[in-house]
Amino acid sequence: MELDMSEGKILVLAATGNVGAPLVAELLRLGEKVRAATRSAASTTAGAEAVRLDLADPRTLAAALEGVDRIFALSPTGYLDPVGMLGPVVDEAAARNIKIVLQTAFGVDANDAIPLRQLELKLERSGAPYVILRPNWFSDNFATYWANGVRRGEIRVPAGEGTTSFIDARDVAASAAGALTTNRHDGKAFALTGPAAYSYADAARLLADALGRPVRYSPIDNSTFVAEAVAGGLMPGYAELLAAIFHPVAEGWTSGVTDAVGLLSGKPPRSLEQSIAEIAARLNA
Repeated sequence: MELDMSEGKILVLAATGNVGAPLVAELLRLGEKVRAATRSAASTTAGAEAVRLDLADPRTLAAALEGVDRIFALSPTGYLDPVGMLGPVVDEAAARNIKIVLQTAFGVDANDAIPLRQLELKLERSGAPYVILRPNWFSDNFATYWANGVRRGEIRVPAGEGTTSFIDARDVAASAAGALTTNRHDGKAFALTGPAAYSYADAARLLADALGRPVRYSPIDNSTFVAEAVAGGLMPGYAELLAAIFHPVAEGWTSGVTDAVGLLSGKPPRSLEQSIAEIAARLNA
């Protein structure tokens, strides 16, 4: 039997992020009460209650969870210990019977030693109601991680000739909203993808067309990628992690397509072509 999921508040972590911001907006549109969490309790979408939640400071957790019956959670970018960061959230959710919709990453279930898989396992064993979302690489990365390279006219990553079913962050948000507003999918994990797979050379051509200037893809090796990423400001450990997770891309393991976005959100995911127009506008802003 499907339960009414609209009584308590939904706590959205990283509420101003690429997924968090559209998720807050969608939940408000659906009539949900939303508590938008950031490290500084920054102003968020009108209608959401802003709250301070610093995952490095567990003392901020109790107040953020007051009156909450559902949580959207993800591990912060740049950190190598997702269990250490989000473990207290899982523990408190289990103690209070709060449902967690957890965003991890495509393919982490391939090996239980992967840190994000360790976080999933902790959640699965916690006793808290849960849904796990494993999105593929974001199309939005071309406007964030790889933005400087795109602006210079070159995408330099160790992806080889592999293809990826890139997903738009707005479709991840719509899927999370679907998982948060019904119990129909509880206890399940979903791989989230776009409708088709593209190589980085394909993406470069689409970006070039949308931007009206040359953009090319240059496959590089891991050591070159790490050196350039560190020079660009990433911590060495995180740069090495990114290089490692490009291995499945180069091997063709990120090319699969699922129907999970449609199942969870009720609408088809955006193609990379559809996302590129908005990405080009962000890059030109």
